[in-house]
Amino acid sequence: MKKAILFILLLGYFPAISFAQNYTPLIEPCPCLMKVDQRLKTVCGNLVVPENRQKPNGNKVKIPFVFARRPDQDSTRNIVLMTTGGPGYATISPGDSMTFNSGRLAFGGFISFDQRGTKNAKPCLDCEGIDEAIRRAYTENLSKDSLVAIAVTNCRQKFIKQGIDLSAYNTVESAADINDLIQLLKIKSVTLLGISYSGGLMLTVVRNHPESIKSLLLNSPLPSYVNYEEHALFNHQEALNHLFDNLEADSVQNNNFPDLRRRFQSYFASISASRFTIRYLPQGAADSLTIHYSKNELLDAVIDRMNNADFKNVPAVIRDLINGQHEKYIREVLDGKFRGNSSLSYGMRLSVYCSEQIAYSDKKLVRKQDEYLPWLSGYPFNNVNHEICDCWKVKPAPEYMKTPVYSNIPALVSSGGYDPWTRPFYNRLIRRTMPNAQLLLNKERAHVAGFGPPGTSFLTDFIKDPYRKLVSTDKNTIVE
Repeated sequence: MKKAILFILLLGYFPAISFAQNYTPLIEPCPCLMKVDQRLKTVCGNLVVPENRQKPNGNKVKIPFVFARRPDQDSTRNIVLMTTGGPGYATISPGDSMTFNSGRLAFGGFISFDQRGTKNAKPCLDCEGIDEAIRRAYTENLSKDSLVAIAVTNCRQKFIKQGIDLSAYNTVESAADINDLIQLLKIKSVTLLGISYSGGLMLTVVRNHPESIKSLLLNSPLPSYVNYEEHALFNHQEALNHLFDNLEADSVQNNNFPDLRRRFQSYFASISASRFTIRYLPQGAADSLTIHYSKNELLDAVIDRMNNADFKNVPAVIRDLINGQHEKYIREVLDGKFRGNSSLSYGMRLSVYCSEQIAYSDKKLVRKQDEYLPWLSGYPFNNVNHEICDCWKVKPAPEYMKTPVYSNIPALVSSGGYDPWTRPFYNRLIRRTMPNAQLLLNKERAHVAGFGPPGTSFLTDFIKDPYRKLVSTDKNTIVE
């Protein structure tokens, strides 16, 4: 009964609204995809818009959202809208909840908005067969690249047969999705919260649809206009150098891990052509397998630990690997490979990445990194590359997407010293053409650095007055 009443109320509250564009977006009510405190004012629904806005009478996509606020909070102002990174991950995850005193509601209403093509959206661009291809490559000692390419080709053919326009799943369309939702909800003032890839997405909203944007919160953002592939290994190197610098500055740590930088570089450069084997029992299997691995899996054990929970353990991991103690770490890496990544909608990731990054990346410059970083040479820093994109076949993003975003909208942009993916350099690029951006560098954080350590008020102060200069009294946090 309650659902029926909610449905009727929503229909009355969200009539179809025609904008200047040649289509009419609408909200289709649906059950909330997360548990929400009943005391909150909540709206849950699917944004329904054209798959390709250049073909407004063609396919439609449905993208879920949850809009919650306390009864005393304005429904049109001081709203925070968040969508997650990836690309290819869902913003709303199983087990999410919104309580009455949730920190997400500290500054006003909060919207969790998924992205087209991800798990909760329709259609969902999941690619069955990718994880199986990777497992088979390890099990049968076959070329992973070749098997993944076949799986990607099969996935593309499946979607093409369904009439899905894979080139329509991109940042420009997702930015328009966000704008349509803001307009339909009649929001007049919104702060956009982007994480990693979606930091670049929010910058695209500012570029294309700035009208209702009050401010930006960019958490370890990847701007769409950088050519990530051409310097990804340098990003890894900078993060590792930050680690080694801190070790060498600490007399106790330096004594525990002497000369670790040189030893790391020497060892990993020396094993570039080496192959190793291990007996491995996959979960649920009856018999163990002889698995071949290389420097790449050993680097996975290092780089994957450059996160907020584990980066302090990296020196010990490097020491063990250099000393030939591979087994523990390789088993963990293989557990992840054989388990796969069920939360990633890989087709969505391919459409975005192939059109916006790979299409504009110079293969020669990508390979050039190997000359200057031989200890990292050949490391597959991404699960998307030129060969895979040759199979996926989507149109390049508009050329303007590879130019900086110019805007006076204030932004709080964070980065972590240990982040191997989105380095502080990207934040400085953002600020070059956004004069009201303020940068937070937390030297003791990694990817998804957040907006200051517990007890600091950077986020509160920025939300209160986005144009006021922030001041840091925390020794590990630099404000630029």
